[in-house]
Amino acid sequence: MALFFTGNGMTAALIVVATAGEAERLRDLPARVVVSGVGPVAAALATQRALAQAPARLVISAGIGGAYPGSGLHPGDLAVSSVMVQADLGAWDGPTFLPLTELGLSVLPDGPHGAVFPAWAEAREVAGRAQAALGPALTLSSVTGSAAQAQALEARHPGALCEGMEGAGVAQAALLAGVPALEVRGISNPVGPRDRSAWRLPEALAATRRGVEAALAVLGDGWGPRSRGDTARLD
Repeated sequence: MALFFTGNGMTAALIVVATAGEAERLRDLPARVVVSGVGPVAAALATQRALAQAPARLVISAGIGGAYPGSGLHPGDLAVSSVMVQADLGAWDGPTFLPLTELGLSVLPDGPHGAVFPAWAEAREVAGRAQAALGPALTLSSVTGSAAQAQALEARHPGALCEGMEGAGVAQAALLAGVPALEVRGISNPVGPRDRSAWRLPEALAATRRGVEAALAVLGDGWGPRSRGDTARLD
C-alpha cells in the first residue's frame, strides 16, 4: 500500500469502501484505503475514525452499485456523484414520503441540514476524465428490490444515477470534519428485481478503479507548490 502524506501529516485522499474485495482493487493507489463494513452507519464511523487518525484533503466513497432505470447506465459503466443523498431518511405519511426538510429536522446537531450532501467541487472534472455520468448518488440502508420502488425513488430524486449503501454516511462524516467528499460507483447491475445472474462484478470493480484514479488525478492537478508543502511517500 502506497500512502502520500503532506508535511503536516495529512493524507492527500482517503478512500472508504464497504468490503475487502473492493479494497483489494485499490490498494496500490496513492491514497489511504479503509474498509468500513456495509451501510451508512458503518461508513460514517469508519470515515470519522480514519480522519481523526490522519486528516485528508478529499474523502472518496468508492464501490460497486446499481443503476436506476432512467439513468441510461449499464453494468460496467461509471457514476460520479453531483450530490450524495440518504434517500430513506425521513418519514412516511401514508403513501407520501416526507424528507427531513419538510419535517423540520436536521442531520446536524447545531443547524439545519437535510439528507442531501454536497459533492466535491471538482466532481464534474472527475466525471469528464473518467468518461462517467454525473448525477445524484442515492444511499439506502436496504437495497431496492422492485421496479416500482426504483421508479418511486427516481420520481423523488430526479436524475438519480445509482444506488449504494455507504455514500451518504461517508459524506456526512466528511462534512462534520470539514473535508470535501465524492462518491464513485462502478455499475454492477440495474436497480430493481434482484437477479444475480445479471450482475457484472469484474466490470463494475474496474469502473470503480477508473473513477478513483480520475479523482486522484484531479486532486493532484490542484495540489500546486504553494498548497503542497513537503510531501513523503510511504510504501
